[in-house]
Amino acid sequence: MNEMIRDTSTAAGSRKGVERGLKTTPFDARLKALDLTRDWMWWAGCASPAVLDTVESEYFAIRNQATLYDISPIYKYRISGPEAERVVNRLVTRDIRKLKPGRVAYAIWCDEDGMVIDDGTIFRFGESDFRLCCQEPQYSWLLDIAWGFDVEMSDETEDVAALALQGPTSFSVLEAAGLGDARSMRPFDLREVEPGLWISRTGFTGDLGYELWISPGAALPLWDRLWEAGRLWGLRAIGYRAMDIARIEAGFVMTGADFISSHRATRTGRTRSAFELGFGRLVDFGKGHFNGRRALLKLSEREPRHMLVGLDIAGKAPARDALVYHRGRKEIGRITSAAWSPTAKRNIALAELAAPFGVTRSDRIFVEIYVNKEGRWDRVMAPARIVERPFYRPARVRATPPKPF
Repeated sequence: MNEMIRDTSTAAGSRKGVERGLKTTPFDARLKALDLTRDWMWWAGCASPAVLDTVESEYFAIRNQATLYDISPIYKYRISGPEAERVVNRLVTRDIRKLKPGRVAYAIWCDEDGMVIDDGTIFRFGESDFRLCCQEPQYSWLLDIAWGFDVEMSDETEDVAALALQGPTSFSVLEAAGLGDARSMRPFDLREVEPGLWISRTGFTGDLGYELWISPGAALPLWDRLWEAGRLWGLRAIGYRAMDIARIEAGFVMTGADFISSHRATRTGRTRSAFELGFGRLVDFGKGHFNGRRALLKLSEREPRHMLVGLDIAGKAPARDALVYHRGRKEIGRITSAAWSPTAKRNIALAELAAPFGVTRSDRIFVEIYVNKEGRWDRVMAPARIVERPFYRPARVRATPPKPF
């Protein structure tokens, strides 16, 4: 292997100065014009809306209309060059050689102890051209993984603006905007529909949807084009909280909520393996070496310490951050994400349980919930049962071509 890795990110010395405060995204002007709540949050150093109008109206737009969610802050890394495939395959646990150009794959990657660092999506533009999108900053780790390989590595986070267009009428919006070529795209397809505009049939809502990737300079014209086209299709801009309800319904995990990146954990035993997060299907021992393989082989031979499961909880009381018990007495875990599902009409949650619960046992599980009623906290021990995920999955998610909802 030739030691030819090249860092093509902007050199530190060429920057004009250190920015202070939260950064804005290329869509900031349009989002602020629609903001009625002034409820914003931190996301990867950027100011991102939590709610623009109301959580309820934004959530129901996801499930009944079409929505725009600014995903520009997500970390994006380009990996290209003669040995790019080898580098990506060394990074992730699944066999990336099976991913064809023009496709996207969900993947996880681990440290040398087999503990999950992060999850994300891998875009394959060509035989030797990839993009990795994820929630945690990974650039220095990627440089370590690529050491000695003939690849070019660059941080594209601020060079690519992105929008998630999600909901039943999302394709109708694309078609009205003159982007009807997306009709034949299957789930996880990737296509350049116009010069500089890439569309992937991906998303974080578990519904029909697309993600659009474009240069920052072309971001506002793209927004205006979609916004005008979506007038008859109920298009709305949304924030994080509505999206979070939809992603829980879809059973998707989130770094920092449902597990801690092994690069951020400071206490022994707080990290989780691929098997403990339910990602065993994404671990391919037959593909050859990848980071964490030896440790994962040993972990696959014994019972997991914990297991991330889906819970269906009795009642409507919000269960976020609640503790989980067996028979209402022995603490066996905690709720990592929770929401009342307006569509499924169920009190749903993701929970981390200590083995054997979630592995070989699932009986007599209760969730300890505290409900504030006019300044008084009432304790509720709500019975719960382990269920399969997703909690909600409409047929339109995989319909190709999408129907004109």
